[in-house]
Amino acid sequence: MYRIRATWAAVAASACLMLGVAPASQAAEPLKVAFVYLGPVGDGGWTFQHEQGRLAVEKEFGNKIKTTYVENVPETADAERVIRQLAADGNKLIFTTSFGYMDPTIKVAKMFPKVHFVHATGYKTAANVGTYQTRFYEGAYLLGMIAGKMTKTNTLGFVGSFPVPEVVRNIDAYTLGAKSVNPKIKTKVVWVNTWYDPGKERQAAETLIAQGADMLAQNTDSPAVVQVAQEKGVHAFGWDSDMAKYGPKSHLTANTENWSVFYSHQIKMELAGTWKPEQTLWGIKEDLVRLSPLNHAVPADVAKLFNEKKKAIVDGKLNVFAGPLKDNKGAVKVAAGSVMPMGELMSINWLVDGVEGSLPK
Repeated sequence: MYRIRATWAAVAASACLMLGVAPASQAAEPLKVAFVYLGPVGDGGWTFQHEQGRLAVEKEFGNKIKTTYVENVPETADAERVIRQLAADGNKLIFTTSFGYMDPTIKVAKMFPKVHFVHATGYKTAANVGTYQTRFYEGAYLLGMIAGKMTKTNTLGFVGSFPVPEVVRNIDAYTLGAKSVNPKIKTKVVWVNTWYDPGKERQAAETLIAQGADMLAQNTDSPAVVQVAQEKGVHAFGWDSDMAKYGPKSHLTANTENWSVFYSHQIKMELAGTWKPEQTLWGIKEDLVRLSPLNHAVPADVAKLFNEKKKAIVDGKLNVFAGPLKDNKGAVKVAAGSVMPMGELMSINWLVDGVEGSLPK
């Protein structure tokens, strides 16, 4: 009996192949999805959070997708090589997760027109290249508001990576949030010229504390800043992921990304055959930007204000970059009653009033 069943199965399979139809018993090939990471998946920040998004969509889509990643890919010619290899390996949807991958992504996309690429924080697109950014500045504004309320020295510190628009927006928003509740504050910035270097991040945090900062924020990827704050008895905010375990007393909240909602959206389009190159800019409202639970050290009145302002952002009643806004040299950049146009915000290259110093050349 087994032989008869096997024979009929073979006949059915042959018939399906002749008709150009896959046999019912043959499962559809999973969609191959790849991720290119700047740092290690255990960095505790940016790359770690993208990896959580990858793991979440693996769980959501099961055997419909097959994912892979390459970590520690520098923003050099190595990036082009890695992206090209992932496309050659049959991945149909490739996420390149750092600003410096922009040109390599565009270059490889021309070689593989049937592969879809999605690049984080960039601005160049093509028929098969989309971009994704977050309104991370919304969360940075809320962090600044807490810092402005809780600082005792009126000096805030910020560890900056590179003076690109993404980072400048966050420094400015952090300062605007603080000034909205405490006009006396000033923000000092130390630039480390790297996204991930725990040693440099630690030194920058120590420098800021020596300069009087008692509230630290960052646009870098490791938890070193939070760890220094814990050691020195000041406060800090996590960045990209919840860093509370690295500084239980120092860590007040974290500005984090829930990448799974975006990756799920992209994969659904790909599976449905409806993928198109989007320029996505999601924030708190879309649940891409999330603030981690507040530390009990945050006073009740500050927590209440934090939640009110977060709701105002979601409801569209609070625009972080609404005028009047001046730069730190006194020039009016956004008039009263106006808001900064999105194009200008995405390419911002000036520091708001309250931030000390100037952008590195």
